[in-house]
Amino acid sequence: MQTNEEQQPIYYLDDQLWFPPVDHANDEGLLAVGGDLSPERLLLAYKSGIFPWFNEDALILWWSPDPRMVLFPKEIKVSKSMRKVLRNSSFELTKNKAFEQVIDNCAQLERKGQEGTWITPKMKAAYLDLHQKGFAVSYEVWQAKDLVGGLYGIDLGRVFCGESMFSLVSNASKYAFIHLAKELETKDYKLIDCQVYTEHLASLGAIEIDRTVFMSYLKG
Repeated sequence: MQTNEEQQPIYYLDDQLWFPPVDHANDEGLLAVGGDLSPERLLLAYKSGIFPWFNEDALILWWSPDPRMVLFPKEIKVSKSMRKVLRNSSFELTKNKAFEQVIDNCAQLERKGQEGTWITPKMKAAYLDLHQKGFAVSYEVWQAKDLVGGLYGIDLGRVFCGESMFSLVSNASKYAFIHLAKELETKDYKLIDCQVYTEHLASLGAIEIDRTVFMSYLKG
């Protein structure tokens, strides 16, 4: 009997601007390798339910995991302690005021079980380009004029594709994420794409859904 990986080969991308269907991804969610990080390819990827994730000095890897971790904005979970933080904290929130600083902090943050960073210089340059074109968005959290937390992602109009977040003081990234969800709820966004499961995201109300369901929201 054939394995899934035998049935679903990993595609190699060249200069042609295309992606295979997401249901051709293997069990780990890997769909294709190669290609480039041009704005056109990145936007096509996100609109197709695909995102890049790879180590420095490696081929670009393109992923579409199943299930998919998402947050429906109205389902954001705000604990009692976070409600107090939202009311009384010294945090100040801004949007698109320090995109490069946010992505640099996300790249430098040490994460449990992860060696190095997937936010390589090439990735940073690509997302800075998307930011200048109005697609990549950052939310910054300040305390006493210091940047202490934030997040960034790709805004597709009705779906926000979260990429990374960081926190240098307790609750700073949660503060940014909750404000993001509240803003998107008022704008009638369908969901925030969180890509893959983490306990932190689950504690904030994110859930896993089938990739086919995720694609119906993305394409609908």
